[in-house]
Amino acid sequence: MKWISTLALVALTACTGKPSFDDASLSDRELNLEEFFDGPFTAYGQFQDILGTVRRQFVVTIDGDWDGDRLRLVEDFVYEDGSTEQRIWTLTKTGPTVADQTWEGTAPGVIGVATGREQGDRFNWQYEIDLPIPSAEGETETLRVTFDDWMWQQTDDRLLNIAYVKRFGFDIGEVVISFEKE
Repeated sequence: MKWISTLALVALTACTGKPSFDDASLSDRELNLEEFFDGPFTAYGQFQDILGTVRRQFVVTIDGDWDGDRLRLVEDFVYEDGSTEQRIWTLTKTGPTVADQTWEGTAPGVIGVATGREQGDRFNWQYEIDLPIPSAEGETETLRVTFDDWMWQQTDDRLLNIAYVKRFGFDIGEVVISFEKE
């Protein structure tokens, strides 16, 4: 009986709404990804599973560099348990017009190429990645998941990110991050 309840909960969460570019904008801001992420900033985040239990918290110091052709983000994670991780993203704008603000990016662990789109105050970023996950035995395993990140510029120096995380096509949780420019 317990597994039926769990299966019903998983099916129900798979039907929950997600953001869309068709949603009304709540801001008159225009996110400019390369401008916002050029320079140093700090991000505070957490991962919570589909039941709402917070499983991990982290702080990320990020150094962004836009050179006119590519955006490079060096992300240094520190988790609540003291473990660390570094991820280096390289993004390029593939649609340079106002009507076509698209991006592609790569980083170690990312499967293939990440793709993204800017519109108004928001940015959607999608990719598949092999994430390092600490095990109960103290070793590190990898978990292949897909991310559907939605970012909204809230102020000149703050951006909110909600990432919907799936494994084998099923929702497993969300990552909520607040980016703050220094």
